Amino acid sequence: MLVVQKYGGTSVADAERIRHVAGRIIRRVRQGDQVVAVVSAMGSATDDLIDLALQVAPDPDPRELDMLLSTGEQVSVALLAMALKSLGQEAVGLTGQQAGIIAQGRHYQGRISRVEADRVRAELAAGRVPVVAGYWGVNEHQEIFTLGRGASDTTAVALAIALGADRCENCKDVEGIYTADPRIVPTARKLKDIAYEEMLELATQGSQVMHNRAVELASVYNVPILVTSSMVEAPGTLIRGEAELEERNRVRGIAHDLDVAKITVRRVPDRPGIAANIFEPLAEAGISVDTIVQNASEANLTDLSFTVSRADLRRAEQLMPEICARVGAPEWTSNANLGKVSIVGVGIQTAPGYAARMFRALYDAGINIELISTSEIRLTCIIAADRVHDAVRALHAAFELEKADADSA
Repeated sequence: MLVVQKYGGTSVADAERIRHVAGRIIRRVRQGDQVVAVVSAMGSATDDLIDLALQVAPDPDPRELDMLLSTGEQVSVALLAMALKSLGQEAVGLTGQQAGIIAQGRHYQGRISRVEADRVRAELAAGRVPVVAGYWGVNEHQEIFTLGRGASDTTAVALAIALGADRCENCKDVEGIYTADPRIVPTARKLKDIAYEEMLELATQGSQVMHNRAVELASVYNVPILVTSSMVEAPGTLIRGEAELEERNRVRGIAHDLDVAKITVRRVPDRPGIAANIFEPLAEAGISVDTIVQNASEANLTDLSFTVSRADLRRAEQLMPEICARVGAPEWTSNANLGKVSIVGVGIQTAPGYAARMFRALYDAGINIELISTSEIRLTCIIAADRVHDAVRALHAAFELEKADADSA
């Protein structure tokens, strides 16, 4: 079996853990598997590098920031390759460039365009374990592009696709995917498996277990992902495509996100083209907009609200005066003290009662809803940030997710 294993920052946080990871990889190789390891920067190394950049430049140049941040993964790569060799296993450390990770887009938020995996294949054929830097690649001009926080997951899946691997394994400090964050809900249950589309919604709505672009890539190419512990031997959660039966249509998990800010544009003229004039400048600035709600028009004027990440709020606020002048809106407001909570499960939009139960649970907990967003398999409520954890607990209880069922481990 050919597997691509990804190890996150916590799993390689210090020398002891790196040697532990090396031992896990060697056991798999001795069982007859071929293993490619993808690693993140050690522990808080990326945050430390960002803090260092801010000390020398209040607004670091994006190109140079990517140059700096790419070094975090290279440290992990070198140390894990050293550990493997010291334990008798041939290995080779590879940067994103050496592994053929080709990226494009904007600095600090690049995307993988393709993987030229000939070097990785050659190392496997020679009996070595390739240890690859996650999180970054290079473009056609050898410029470094980091791929966004958590994107080592995406590197691993992209490599698995390029190599035709049997499976991608995301080895973390948790044992799998749970019905909610077990730090908030101690009774949360670990799932044996979950569909790509459900996991994609959970990841997009705030779950930190998987990077959403990694899940999206895996679903397109039908690469199964096993989310499992790097610390202990325990069954994980398999993310895969599966045929859902109607009686299985139910809530699978609760996601939450505290990285939410809202902007409301007041008394916007209600005429064609206004929305484009509001959102195009934001897109051009690389600001991703999530939930959008427009109120009913009165006297041909309406209020329009949308959410962005807190990290993007300052840049969005800088653009708002010009945007408002362009569309003829007299004022705008912002609120950075928000979060969101979502219920996710195939079929919740087509089966009756889920929305009502969600809204009743939040009402009974005294939680006010600011905005509501839906998809075919998700219901999301924007609420005050200081009530998000209360909302997660209330919804987990309301949908009885703590009860064991056929697909829970």
